Amino acid sequence: MINRNKASILKCIIHKVGNKHNDTKNAFSEKEIIFDEASYELMVPFLLRPFTSLVQSHRFSHHANIELNEINAYAKSIFADDETFVDVSKNVVKHLYEQSTSAQIKTGDVIVAYFEGIEHNEMVIDAVGIFKIENKTNFFQTYLEDNSYDVLVQKGINAKKVDKGCLILNTGDAEGKVVLTVDNNNYDAAYWTDKFLNIKYADDYNSHTQNYLELCKEFSTEIIKTTYGAQEQNTFLAKTVDFFKENEIVNVERFKDEIFEEDKHLELFESYKKEFESEQNVLIRNQFDVSEKVLNKEKKKIKTDIKLDTNIQIKLDIDAPDASAEYLERGYDEDKKMHYYKVFFNAEN
Repeated sequence: MINRNKASILKCIIHKVGNKHNDTKNAFSEKEIIFDEASYELMVPFLLRPFTSLVQSHRFSHHANIELNEINAYAKSIFADDETFVDVSKNVVKHLYEQSTSAQIKTGDVIVAYFEGIEHNEMVIDAVGIFKIENKTNFFQTYLEDNSYDVLVQKGINAKKVDKGCLILNTGDAEGKVVLTVDNNNYDAAYWTDKFLNIKYADDYNSHTQNYLELCKEFSTEIIKTTYGAQEQNTFLAKTVDFFKENEIVNVERFKDEIFEEDKHLELFESYKKEFESEQNVLIRNQFDVSEKVLNKEKKKIKTDIKLDTNIQIKLDIDAPDASAEYLERGYDEDKKMHYYKVFFNAEN
């Protein structure tokens, strides 16, 4: 998460990236953008706004040596000598082009920018931003001809959001530079995050909270719902969220003691946890601090609807872990040969 109130653009350039699979070529600018006041005032928030609400950060990765990560090396080159900016920005586009190995990868504009005055963790730092514009928007342009106004349709960049973007901050920790990233056209997650940037979540309490909540959500969907039904799934998720809300530090053994009442459920969870760690290439910590921001973000994504084939939905409150067990009863009607839910309440709101 950053603050952009005092941020400014020192250098900015636009190139075109092609598609290696379709043999469409790159096109490079030789000079930086010279903004007029109106375009500059629009460009700064357009590029930086996506990163002001991000909770989690990433770090560069590489199978052999972090110094061999291309984008890490290019960013360091600009930080060390901004006179290399134009040449390095071209190399960024060439590296992006090399990752476009399928027909679904879109061509587009690539904006590379060098910022100063970005606030992060109470420090004011500079940063390198890389942005890819994949979709253009149709808009009407009015013009005067023969004393009458007419319109024509033109294509342009939607100034509300970038399609893909990353911000490499000139600060870091033992893992390396802080990297923030967004992808609003997530048609191929590996293309931008894994292949182009080659980044991983930072090893901090944000990612520890994220990993454990992801584990619990996937376990609830693939195991609990499939085996025991949607009511049990939602009860498990509500109890999980409640445990995270009530504890500043999550101890995994204590979590399992409080959440799982039957040994068979615990055994299923332990088995699924090993598969999850292997498939996602993550290590679930035995104890970690809870990130309230990540918890609140992930809680909003949890769906607690029980959708029935009779066009009826029952929505449960994720913040009321005991409500489902106390006030919702599932059964089977022998006469109708159908399952049913019985809901108890005092009054309608």
